Amino acid sequence: MQGPSLEENKAVLPFLRWAGSKRAVLPILSRFVPKVFGKYVEPFAGSACLFFYLSPSKAVLADLNAELIDTYRAIKQEPGSVSRVLCKLPFGREAYYQIRNQQFEKGDQIRRAARFIYLNRFCFNGLYRTNLAGRFNVPFGAPRNATVPSRNHLMQCSAVLANARLIAGDFERVVSENVSKGDFVYLDPPFFQTEGRVFRQYNSKPFMRHDLERLAALLKQIDDVGARFLLSYAKNNEARVFFRDWHSRTITLQRNIAGFAGARGKAQEIVVSNFPLAT
Repeated sequence: MQGPSLEENKAVLPFLRWAGSKRAVLPILSRFVPKVFGKYVEPFAGSACLFFYLSPSKAVLADLNAELIDTYRAIKQEPGSVSRVLCKLPFGREAYYQIRNQQFEKGDQIRRAARFIYLNRFCFNGLYRTNLAGRFNVPFGAPRNATVPSRNHLMQCSAVLANARLIAGDFERVVSENVSKGDFVYLDPPFFQTEGRVFRQYNSKPFMRHDLERLAALLKQIDDVGARFLLSYAKNNEARVFFRDWHSRTITLQRNIAGFAGARGKAQEIVVSNFPLAT
């Protein structure tokens, strides 16, 4: 399946790096999205690459990671202010650890967002991990050619976010309270499997079997409401059990989490939906 490139689509690119991002397969994923829908809902936002790619006119963007959602709020409301702070931050290993150790008050939205973006751009592989005290602890990644997003890029993202309601919360509650008939829900959760480790944790809490059970029940709820969903997930034993009642396709993507054995190279995932998928 071949689709238009990101450049041909003139899509807005996400301003964050994210472990498990679907950016490389957006032209394929976008072919599965219904042509017409009411509201776009994404409860596992991450870098929200499909959201930015589609630029929907009405959306709910959510994640359990409150600091991530606060960053989206800052870009939505004051992208120029965030950019001014971000561009003044020094680069380099020593600077990275100094900035990582900084803590700002909840009300200091601009500097907190600039710090989040900076750490995301220069940390190891765009991972999000915290210690038991809830503090970000991913090491410096020495990325090649990494830069912070330009002011123009953040302004473009702000324009797309203007159409979105932003929520920090659990996926089940977000979907249950916000999905109506005719809406489209895209779900890209962390992976859980019993037969081996899949390094896809990008939030402060791991995705466990009971979360997968809740997710499977939620798909039925979305279908009962009369909305459509598209789910991205690992092609594993759990997926075969929990999602067997729905339409599915297998896609191949490149894993690029250098430094983790078994987490590099080609990987197969499935996309699952409650409507026939394009070929």
